[in-house]
Amino acid sequence: MNYLQTYNYFKSVENYTDSRIDIDDNTVMMNYDFESQHRFILPGGLGNSDDYEYSPDFNQEYEPDVIRQILNKKDAEIVENIKFRYHILSPKNAGRAKGIILMFHGFNEKHWTKYYPWTKYIVEKTGKSVVLFPIAFHMNRAPSMWSDAHKMFDISARRKARHKDLLCSSLSNVAISTRLHNKPQRFIWSGLQTYYDIIDFIHAVKAGTHPAIDSRASVDIFAYSIGSFLAEILMMTNENDYFANSRLVSFCGGAVFNRLSPVSKFILDSEANVSLYSYLVEHLESHLKRDEALRYYLSDSHPEGVNFRSMLDYKVLIDQREAIFRRIHSRIYAIGLTNDTVVPAYEIINTLQGRRRDIPVRVDVFDLPYPYRHEDPFPALKNIQDDVDSQFRKIFDRITDFLK
Repeated sequence: MNYLQTYNYFKSVENYTDSRIDIDDNTVMMNYDFESQHRFILPGGLGNSDDYEYSPDFNQEYEPDVIRQILNKKDAEIVENIKFRYHILSPKNAGRAKGIILMFHGFNEKHWTKYYPWTKYIVEKTGKSVVLFPIAFHMNRAPSMWSDAHKMFDISARRKARHKDLLCSSLSNVAISTRLHNKPQRFIWSGLQTYYDIIDFIHAVKAGTHPAIDSRASVDIFAYSIGSFLAEILMMTNENDYFANSRLVSFCGGAVFNRLSPVSKFILDSEANVSLYSYLVEHLESHLKRDEALRYYLSDSHPEGVNFRSMLDYKVLIDQREAIFRRIHSRIYAIGLTNDTVVPAYEIINTLQGRRRDIPVRVDVFDLPYPYRHEDPFPALKNIQDDVDSQFRKIFDRITDFLK
C-alpha cells in the first residue's frame, strides 16, 4: 500500500476498544491500559492547591456556564486524563519486543490518524515496536466533549465576540486555547505529568511487568512538533539512566518554546498564545517567587524541571542546555521543513546546534514539491499521492536508518 492507502486503511480499523487489531500479515496493533499516578500535581490536585493560582484578569462575563462546565473543570478530576489506553504497533508474531520506539505527537492533537502510516513504516523498517503514548489532555486523554463540533463552534463564536482582535480561533483549537488562556500554567503541569507517566512506563518495562516488551529492550524516541519538547527533556534528564543509550529523531520540532510560532487554527489562537508566552517566558520568574508548587518542581532538586525551564526561553540556562546537547549530539537527528512557519527549521538549528553553531547535531532540512504546512506535511490527497508517497519514503528512510 502507498501512503494514502495506508492512511485510509488505518482510519477504518483503528480503535481503543479491541485488545488486538491485526493490521496485515506483518503488523499488529495492541491496546494497553495505563493509569497516571501523578494527577496530584495538576491544578486542583493535592500537590498544587496553594493560595497562589495565577489566572489572567477577565471580566465576570468571560466564562459563561458552558465554558466552566466543559473546559475549566479541575484538571486533577478529569478522569479521561488519568485512566486511558495507548497503542503499540509491532511486528506480528515477534514475541516480546527487544526494542521499542516511543512516539510523541504534536500540540492540540485529538487523533493518531496521520501518524499511523509513519508508525507502520518505522515498524517495518526497524523491526522494533512503536509505542504511541499520548500527552496529557491530548488524544484520548481529553474528554470527547472537547472535540464536539457543535459545542466547540459555539464556544469559538463566544470567544470571537469577546476578543475583537482574536486571530485563528476555530472549533478545532478553541478547547485548548480557552484552557491555556485561562490558566497558562497548565502547559507546565501537564508536561510534567506526561514526563512522570513516561518514566513510570519505562520503569514497568525495566521491571519486566509489561506483557509485550522485554525488560532489556532498547528505548528510542520519535517525536513530532511539541512532542520533541517532551523528548528532549527526557533525553537531557536521563532519569535512572533509562535514556543513556537512546536515540531521538525530532521531526518538525526541537526548538525552544519561545522560538515557536503556534498561532494556527489547528493549534492555538492568538489570545492563548499571548497568555502562554507572558506566563512561560516574560513573567515566569515572578510566578516562581509566588507559587510554591511551581518553585518546587522547577528547582535544582528536580533536574527534569530545570531542563524544562531551559527549553522555554532561548536565553535562559543556555550554557547548561548546550552542554547537554553537546554531550548527546550523536544520538539526536532532527528534520525540519523549509516552509514550516510553526517550528522554523532555522530555529531547530539555533537550539540544537547552539548559538555558535558548534554542536554537531545532525539537522536536515527538506522542501516538499507540493503545498504543505507544519500540521500536515504529508497530505492524504489523491491528486498528489505519488509525490507524497515519494517524499514520505525519502524522509522516513533517513529516520528509520537512524533508529535501526
